This record gives sequence, C-alpha cells and structure tokens, in this order.
Amino acid sequence: MNIGIINGPNLNLLGKREPAVYGSESFEDYLEQLTRLFPAIQFTYVQSNIEGELINYLHAMSGTCNGIILNPGGYTHTSVALGDAIAAINTPVVEVHISNTAARENFRHISHVSAKAKGTIVGLGLKGYELAVIWLASQV
Repeated sequence: MNIGIINGPNLNLLGKREPAVYGSESFEDYLEQLTRLFPAIQFTYVQSNIEGELINYLHAMSGTCNGIILNPGGYTHTSVALGDAIAAINTPVVEVHISNTAARENFRHISHVSAKAKGTIVGLGLKGYELAVIWLASQV
C-alpha cells in the first residue's frame, strides 16, 4: 500500500514555527516514526508553499497512491482550487490539521477542502496523520 502525504505552506517549518501551536518536532522526524509504525506502507511525502504545486501533487498521487493525507495549511481557508482538485480525483483524501482550527481565528473556521475530503482530523497534533493512515489502510 502506498499513502501520499502532502503538506502545504509553512509546514516545512514544523519544529521551529510556533512550537506552542505546532509542537517542536520536524515533520521529517515524525515521518520516520510513521514509517517504523507502519512498515507495510510505503509513504510518498511532499511539501510545498505553492498552491498550484499542491494541486499537481494531488493529481499525480491519484494515479500512484491508495490514499492521500493532505494538510493544506493556510490554503484550507482560501483555495477553492484545492477543493476542486480533490473532487476531481478518485483517490480518497483525508484532511489533517495539527492545530484545532475551530479554536483559532474566525477566518480559520472556513474550509474549502473539508467537504471534498473523505474525512477531517483536526487538533490532535501530529497524531492526526497516524489516525489518517489507520483509516486509509482500513479502506483497502
């Protein structure tokens, strides 16, 4: 099984950026833990700060992955195009947010992605990715 993980803007700064909100661990270190936790799963990981690249990754992974975990970061609240890209592919997408977006600024309460994703995991820190893997693996 192959699961794609796509992280959006500023998530390359995990471990450095607002540790009180996002924690002190880099995603690369966390990905090593996921790989050890799920040895039968091949992970394809990408990160971009550019909206169009995230859309291209969704399109490309839809042909090679059994499922996709997407953390669209700030584009969650602004990108109709990301939601459209999810609707355009057949691969199941689980939206993950490290922080609890409902407990943050009002503009973060809007998601152009959630209605297109199979499900959304919010506010459980990096553990949300693990939970998304468990759900995606159960679907195959």
